[in-house]
This record gives sequence, C-alpha cells and structure tokens, in this order.
Amino acid sequence: MVAEKETLSLNKCPDKLPKRTKLLAQQPLPGHQPHALVSEGFTVKAMMKNSVVRGPPAAGAFKERPTKPTAFRKFYERGDFPIALEHDSKGNKIAWKVEIEKLDYHHYLPLFFDGLCEMTFPYEFFARQGIHDMLEHGGNKILPVIPQLIIPIKNALNLRNRQVICVTLKVLQHLVVSADMVGEALVPYYRQILPILNIFKNMNVMERAT
Repeated sequence: MVAEKETLSLNKCPDKLPKRTKLLAQQPLPGHQPHALVSEGFTVKAMMKNSVVRGPPAAGAFKERPTKPTAFRKFYERGDFPIALEHDSKGNKIAWKVEIEKLDYHHYLPLFFDGLCEMTFPYEFFARQGIHDMLEHGGNKILPVIPQLIIPIKNALNLRNRQVICVTLKVLQHLVVSADMVGEALVPYYRQILPILNIFKNMNVMERAT
C-alpha cells in the first residue's frame, strides 16, 4: 500500500520527478547542433565561432611539368644531324655518318643535351646515345662547351620526370669523367643544377629503410 501511495503522488505532482530525468529532457537534440563553417585562412570568417580553416593547397613540388618542343627534335626532323639508326644483335645503336672526333662540339653537343627532355622514340634514343658517344670520343673538346650545357641540363631536371632525372644524372656522371677539369668547371653552376635534386633527395629513403 505504501508503494502505491508513492506512485500516485508522483503522477499527481510532476515537479517531484527525479532531477536526472529533467536534465535529460532539457538537452537539445543532436540534429540541432550548429554546423562548422569552412573558410579560407587569414579572412574575417576564419575568426568566427565554429569556423574551420581550410588547409593550404598542395604546392606541387613533385608534379611533372609538360614538355616543350625541343631544338633537338627540330634539327633531327630536318635531317641536320649526321646520324642514322642501326640495328644489330645487341639492339639499336647510332650509325654516325662522320667521325665523331671531327664534329663541331660547340654546335652539336648542346643540341644533343637539349634532347634530354625527349621521352618518345626515336628522339630520346638518339639524344641520349648521341651524348654518350660524343662524351666517349670528345677529349679536350668537352671542357670549353660546359657553359652551353647548363641550361639544357637544368631544363631536363625541371621537368620533374623520374625517368628523365635518372637519365640526366647518368649523363652527368659520364660528363664528369669524360675529360680533365670538367667536374671543377661544373662547380659554379651548382646553384642551377642542385635545387631540383634537393627536392627529390629523400624520395626513396623509406623504401630503402624497409
């Protein structure tokens, strides 16, 4: 009987409900919570309450750049190079129509270096193989041409294409050992060559660590 009387008294007097029940009833529904406002950084909206600042866009340091028509392709299509494609059991190679030692290195070597930007056959093959052939037989003709090679090297690296960068690095390795004092002659141009390499220097660090 005592329990029944307490129940009846609670029903008649809603103010006597437990405090916990009242608190739950007063809480707002989740759907009515204010939405976050997405805004740009350093703006008036960014200082508002419930504002979320959008992050900066990607810088695109590793993004490949589009290739431009090269002087090497233009000269090749006009037939200005004394070269032809030759096939043998080992694959493709260049058949030079003149002795390499007699070539004008001030004219031809910068043009072949300009072809380092090429990525389609046969232009990329002729440019890269032609460079190695000329470095192999250049001797003392190579050193005076170094200043003319810097811009083509820089243009090739600036493409940010992994394959082109690797090929250009192999060419630089061959260039340094091709003649005396070539390495020293490249030192003043490090500021033009090294920045792009600095971007990619840590690309494979984690892969080697694992």
